[in-house]
Amino acid sequence: MRETQQSARKLLSGVVEKWPAKVLSVAAALLIFVFHRMSTLETRFFSIPLRVEISADFIPVNSYPRLVRVSVRGDAGSIYTIVEDDIEAYIDLAKHSAEGWYLSPVQIRKKGTALEVEPLEISVEPLEISVQLDQKIRKVVPLNANTRGNAAPGFELVSQSLTPHQVAIEGPLSTVDSLSELSTEVIDLEGRNESFTVTAHIVNPDPLIVIRGAVTAEFAALIRPVIPARNIDGIPITLNGLDPRFEADSGTGSVRLEGPRALLDTFAPPPGFLSVDCSSLNGPGTYHLPVLMEPPDGLRALRREPEELVLTVTLKGNGGD
Repeated sequence: MRETQQSARKLLSGVVEKWPAKVLSVAAALLIFVFHRMSTLETRFFSIPLRVEISADFIPVNSYPRLVRVSVRGDAGSIYTIVEDDIEAYIDLAKHSAEGWYLSPVQIRKKGTALEVEPLEISVEPLEISVQLDQKIRKVVPLNANTRGNAAPGFELVSQSLTPHQVAIEGPLSTVDSLSELSTEVIDLEGRNESFTVTAHIVNPDPLIVIRGAVTAEFAALIRPVIPARNIDGIPITLNGLDPRFEADSGTGSVRLEGPRALLDTFAPPPGFLSVDCSSLNGPGTYHLPVLMEPPDGLRALRREPEELVLTVTLKGNGGD
């Protein structure tokens, strides 16, 4: 028993003897280990997209960084297996249910290879981002063709069409609510001498607006040679078949004709060119009768006025009674 106690005293004495030096030695060893460990770690830098997680009813309206700088620090043999897609940067605004400004920390989510690397230190710049949220709305607006220039001399744009003629847009209430229409990119008509169809991009006037559906439209133009036209006024309207017992004032009419210039310039309306058929009138009164026109040779009538004549018929010599 006495020998055992003596052995214990010797062991304790050996441990306690010069203990400050031993503690310093252990601390130095730990520092050397940590220093060695740190010296084997390396740092890599990425620029990765910033994801904004928000409610489906809201949308960011201010300018904020779309990319953030991420640094990863770890063992040199491991961190080079990490790619940009293994780290996701995001700010969480999904809990907010009202318009306004919100300051949110940038958070990191590890994926893929990054989940397997240890040790791994990840830091991000900037640390937090301020975002303004606005209500997101959708509406349908008209789409207009943005045409420029004129058809070639001697030709004219007869008609044009755009498909689709309206588009659905989505974006912040403050922006979408004030937008009344969208337009296509410029469609050049200058010097055109034939009909054509072209696909044109729809111009998005604001990066915060999203065009739902097709982002192009089909523009079709009907172009034809200009056909000379001439208006002829003061043409007497002939009353055909009016009973000799009656009388009426038929007045005059006018027509617009188109065709070869030589025919137009020399054409003179013959008697009876404009007329009404009065053969069915059997007594005084007011009648609505269609105005008839004799087709002109080589010319086309675009219109005639009037198309219907209001005719007041009276007995001859009765002064209208």
